[in-house]
Amino acid sequence: MQEVKFVTRDKTKFFRTLNKRVNDYFKENHIKKTGNWKLYTKAIIMFALFLIPLIILLTVDMPNWGRLLLTVLIGIGMAGVGMNVMHDANHDSFSSKNWVNKLMGSSIYILAGNVYNWKVQHNVLHHTYTNIQGMDEDIDAGRIIRFSKHAKWLKIHKFQKYYSLFLYGLLTINWAITTDVKQMRSYLKRKLSYGKFPNPAKEWSILVISKIVYYSLWIVVPMLVMDVTWWQVLIGFFVMHYTAGIILSITFQLAHVMPNTDMPLPDKEGNMDHTWAIHQLFTTSNFAPKNKFVEFYTGGLNHQVEHHIFPHISHVHYNSISKIVRKTAKEFNLPYHEYKTMLGAFAEHFKQLSYLGKQPKLA
Repeated sequence: MQEVKFVTRDKTKFFRTLNKRVNDYFKENHIKKTGNWKLYTKAIIMFALFLIPLIILLTVDMPNWGRLLLTVLIGIGMAGVGMNVMHDANHDSFSSKNWVNKLMGSSIYILAGNVYNWKVQHNVLHHTYTNIQGMDEDIDAGRIIRFSKHAKWLKIHKFQKYYSLFLYGLLTINWAITTDVKQMRSYLKRKLSYGKFPNPAKEWSILVISKIVYYSLWIVVPMLVMDVTWWQVLIGFFVMHYTAGIILSITFQLAHVMPNTDMPLPDKEGNMDHTWAIHQLFTTSNFAPKNKFVEFYTGGLNHQVEHHIFPHISHVHYNSISKIVRKTAKEFNLPYHEYKTMLGAFAEHFKQLSYLGKQPKLA
């Protein structure tokens, strides 16, 4: 794989200026960059939303429609834990204490994921090589969806604006079944890691044990204690994942697969046109920045520009520092992509899917 190199010298001093201003904000207000009581309260709420419906399902007899509603609620809570707790923790921004970040980051195991895989795929590949075809796996959906103008076009892509949303719901169930195994095999072979390269035998052991525990919790236990058939349990398992998958996929795609975000490629020598920080401005977009509910539930991921430039700052601070980022970007004549509403961003995303679905010479 070609080595990708960003410009190392920022002649404009954009990031130096921005970083100083953001650091001054935290110093002047005497606050830490990590989470605070707001984040810890949200963590309790999201875990409750995720686990209380499961406890009710396992202990209370109810009609099937009630069980179905609870599985949807679990899916909503599952996505909420992922965006608000697991995400910050595995960026080391949930707490200033390393053991707390590790504990909260381990919540990914009850969400069907794996810490090692997630940190490589998200922290290393996505955050470093944002929107670069062949490097950022977030814009690689296989052959079925074309997220980048540099990806191979197939005739089926003409219809992707119609079927993509239905496939988005398969995100987390793919984690549970196949993605983790494929990623671990690939990442260990390529010697990829976030920090020190781990022991492969240990990582495979963690993967196998965590999957056994996961399936036991979400499939075996319900089959044993609930008065339902095995296929009803599997339907509930699918509905839970499908709900979470749609929420997470839409949140991810509204930040990067949009008409206003670039999909740049390196030159033949692997060189990019910008520094890493400026690259994030060209490839990332915010949405619904003033919507309090969206900000609360998505873990501040509607402020993706701030998150991509400052991934080690907790999302509870993004709304405050967004004013600094926006002002500095404008001052340096750099883009600051943003959609005012969630609905508007959603419509623009599918407009982009339609554009990418057209045969290249026609597009």
